[in-house]
Amino acid sequence: MFILAVEGIKTEPEYFSIFNDKNSIIRVSCLKSRYESSPPQVLARMQKYLKDEGLKNTDEAWLVVDKDQWTDEQLSILAKWSLQADNYGLALSNPKFEFWLLLHFEEATGISNSEQCSKRLQRYISDYDKGINVKKISKSMILAAITRAKKIDRMNSEQKNFYPTLTGTTVYRLVEKIIESNDN
Repeated sequence: MFILAVEGIKTEPEYFSIFNDKNSIIRVSCLKSRYESSPPQVLARMQKYLKDEGLKNTDEAWLVVDKDQWTDEQLSILAKWSLQADNYGLALSNPKFEFWLLLHFEEATGISNSEQCSKRLQRYISDYDKGINVKKISKSMILAAITRAKKIDRMNSEQKNFYPTLTGTTVYRLVEKIIESNDN
């Protein structure tokens, strides 16, 4: 089981539902909240879940957030939390989760802010408004997004942070783990 505390109430849960199809042997569950989306609130939601429900050895707990306007100090708290256990993780997108979606379609070069990201994504999902039709995302598109995100991550590897301070995303790390768990 993958437990995800997500910042968004629509896009992220819809996207991760892809991995809960009838052939899947693992489950992905999103902890979401309509009004509590700051990094400390996302972390608090996860900590409450872990306190109330616990985590099996085979389960993973991930925080899924955007860089947005959040400070490095706020995000570093999440990064430190994610290093506390082998089955904790942080999937951060800069500028936002939609950058990860864009990587399903293209290299996403030249994106430096949220507005550019949204406009470019609308080239591929013309009716995009914080929701996606997951039936339009194939496994080959997901694998292409992983490859593209890794390439960007390698180009930004001189950064000393655990998360992308430049345009990029670490969502691919989570998605790879989900796919690997499902293939085992």
